[in-house]
Amino acid sequence: MTTSANSDEHAADSEQKPVDFDVVVIGAGVAGLVSARECARKGLRVVVLDAAETPGGFVATHEVSGIRLDSGAESFATRGGEKGKPGPVATLIADLGLGDEIATPNSRGAWVQLPGGAAPLPKLSLLGIPGAPLADDVRRILGWKGALRAQLDRYIPLLRVRPETDLGGIVRRRMGRAVLDRLVTPIVAGVHSASPNVIDVHAVAPGLTKAMTNQGSLSGAVLALLEERGTKVAAGSAVAGLDGGMYRLVEALVADCEKFGVEFRMSTAVRSTGPLPEHNGLWSTTAAAVEDESEPIEVTSRAVVVATSFRTGLALLDGLGIDTGAPEAWPAPASVELATLVVDDARLDAAPRGTGVLVATGVPGIQAKALTHATAKWNWLAQAAGSGRHVLRLSYDLDAVTPPPTKAQALSDATALLGLTLDESSVRGFALTRWNDSLAFATVGHRARVEALRSQADAVPGLLVVGAWMAGTGLAATVAQSRTAASDFAFELRAGHA
Repeated sequence: MTTSANSDEHAADSEQKPVDFDVVVIGAGVAGLVSARECARKGLRVVVLDAAETPGGFVATHEVSGIRLDSGAESFATRGGEKGKPGPVATLIADLGLGDEIATPNSRGAWVQLPGGAAPLPKLSLLGIPGAPLADDVRRILGWKGALRAQLDRYIPLLRVRPETDLGGIVRRRMGRAVLDRLVTPIVAGVHSASPNVIDVHAVAPGLTKAMTNQGSLSGAVLALLEERGTKVAAGSAVAGLDGGMYRLVEALVADCEKFGVEFRMSTAVRSTGPLPEHNGLWSTTAAAVEDESEPIEVTSRAVVVATSFRTGLALLDGLGIDTGAPEAWPAPASVELATLVVDDARLDAAPRGTGVLVATGVPGIQAKALTHATAKWNWLAQAAGSGRHVLRLSYDLDAVTPPPTKAQALSDATALLGLTLDESSVRGFALTRWNDSLAFATVGHRARVEALRSQADAVPGLLVVGAWMAGTGLAATVAQSRTAASDFAFELRAGHA
């Protein structure tokens, strides 16, 4: 039992130990920036530590052929808000004073590359699952045989002999392999970097299985959800961006953080963090400059926010005695290479494949898993690039492509996916950007692992864990979780030290 004298002694120790900050935020990605902003706006002294040279994480920028471009995330999902209201990212953007600069993509929509050609993705679809299997745009992709098999979904009794969990299994059982391979797999692999066979339907399509029960079919469930969400739009258009690029969100977050006194220490790698046993209610975080790790520094604080990638986050939590489970229990992270081409070719003005192309299973000769025709997708970028100049961005899964793609490979894939022969002499710029450690949150069982970690972390006073690997794929999930959790965390921290 702790005596009153001991309690007074701990309190005295806490006061005597110099406290550098109220909150240390480890990680300067969007989750860390949002968390730092929420804490600072509530009057807390905040420092952000990150080993990277610049803030932003997966929302980054680079310059190719004189054009400033997004080198990471280029858009955000518009879902997530209450019906008729903007989602979490749009709300944050508006709060940062950029609400009038939200950009919507061109309505042309995306295409899918098949072994025998290419076709526009069906308009009435959800993650590639068609709401009207016999529609012309579905038959063009599936053929009559595949479309009729998908239509059987309307007549097959909805008997559940086991819980519906993996998206791939549901689609295959209800609509057949053609829908899975030609429509669902390209979209899910492009968005979630994982096969639909290991994707949790409840994570990527909330409400789908419930709607199946109500409607009696998978296609009926898709139509019901599209109606409910008001998203009967061209495939690939349920997103938005920012005029000038999504990296402007990071710039605005950093500026707002600094306005509220947040200190940034970039190129600073955190080695460990944990409560100080001899000082009640204080934390010690040890870090070192990336260029000189021989001189570590100690930062004391009243609280810590872990907002890192999942590998770093697991290591920090493990150091706190939290049971993170066996390493093999976590899915292998994806490594993606983005190849950006800037080309001069006026034939691309017609946007021959809409806003981009996803690659279906079994397409020979193409290594890219997707192509975004960025200047066809975003009007602001087309204006910035100028007449006849186009920006193409190809995505490669590095688990399947070794070594990373060359300019010649990217040009060859772009030629095949756009249906036009692009000459090397037309290339004005080329850049590669690698993104490692991207964890597919939506895999079956991942939510249970995350919730087990979250419950342990919540039991540690002064600790908050946020980030895409905890919240889900995409900026919408990351911003929503970080903003709500950090706001509550800051309120409790202030109340505890009032």
